[in-house]
Amino acid sequence: MTLAASDTGNLFLAIAAVAGLCILHGVITARDPRAPLNRRFLFGLRVMMMLFIGRALFVLTDVQAFRFFILLGAALVPLSVLLLCEGLLRRHAPPWAKTWVAVGTIVFSVLSLWWSDSIDPLRLIGLLVFQFSGFVIGGYLVFTRARDDLSASENRTVERLAFSLVLLVPLAAADFLMVYLGLPAQISPLGVLFLCWLAVSLGRAQTRHRAPLVSFLAVALAAGLSGVVLARMFGMDKDGTILTLAVILSAVLVAVLFIEARTLRADERSETLLRHMADDRSRDALGFLRGLQAHPLVQGAVMIDAEQLSDLDADVLRHVFRVRPVLRRSDPFFSDGVEGDHISHLFSLFDASHILLVSEIDLTLVALSMPTLAMSPRAELELAAVQRMACLMVADE
Repeated sequence: MTLAASDTGNLFLAIAAVAGLCILHGVITARDPRAPLNRRFLFGLRVMMMLFIGRALFVLTDVQAFRFFILLGAALVPLSVLLLCEGLLRRHAPPWAKTWVAVGTIVFSVLSLWWSDSIDPLRLIGLLVFQFSGFVIGGYLVFTRARDDLSASENRTVERLAFSLVLLVPLAAADFLMVYLGLPAQISPLGVLFLCWLAVSLGRAQTRHRAPLVSFLAVALAAGLSGVVLARMFGMDKDGTILTLAVILSAVLVAVLFIEARTLRADERSETLLRHMADDRSRDALGFLRGLQAHPLVQGAVMIDAEQLSDLDADVLRHVFRVRPVLRRSDPFFSDGVEGDHISHLFSLFDASHILLVSEIDLTLVALSMPTLAMSPRAELELAAVQRMACLMVADE
């Protein structure tokens, strides 16, 4: 294993970490960069970005002065953890914890000005102990928090971010002990990307802890198998295999993070029926339904009044829609008898995929056609919500 290959691996991993942090930074900034908790989180992200940018520049130029940014970033990590924990838990850390972190931050920030390695490894050992103690303090605050004082969403956020430390802490420690462990590169960027993965997944409120973890394990397994195959094909030694695995995994994680962030952004801008409900400013059911007619998802929805249903038995239709306010062509609730005949006639007459009840009194319906490929459980749920809202608006008139 040559030094050039090791440096290339370190450079790639550092750039991958910066890319992942920038993606997460963009996700948080797009929401509300001025929110108190977001400001604390952004501070921590910028600290880590400074650390890995310094590492990349040091590898590229071999200029010792860039070690200042690496050492300063490492010194600020415990402070970042403490500030974020206080914001997440909405409580102050114990005075002893604040004192310890404040003193350690000042001491190692000053020592970072001595970017030469002449005072190492003593400084690195002290920095490792200080960083580890910062993570321990963060873990202590998380495990001793008053869960009842936080909402379910806040508890989920705390647990997910805390779980990232399971991988981040040992990988960060491996950076300091790289020579003693015989590692070919500093692999803490993988832990940072795991943290970014869990943080970005918080944007999906319905996602449980298991979903992002299973996804991460699937990505790690695929990347690991690819790395092993490449290592066997080219006859790599242990160092080459480790570097190949780390590079592939980091590249895949950055790509998936980018896609996930783009998906979140698209969801925020998507033209869903829920957005129509939230943005609608009409004061009556007729105006609300007319707005629905122009919605891209159900464009061309047709309102059906009692006159258009004069050749059908109104009592039969009321019974059908009392049981099933939202009817689907693909899964009719009634398939036989008079009800089945009425339903088949309605779908054939209006060439609809769905028919919604608006008013049972004067029997007003809405027929709409949605492509089968565009349907999803979420779209079905949104249609049910739209139907319920229209009925409530009619009842209030």
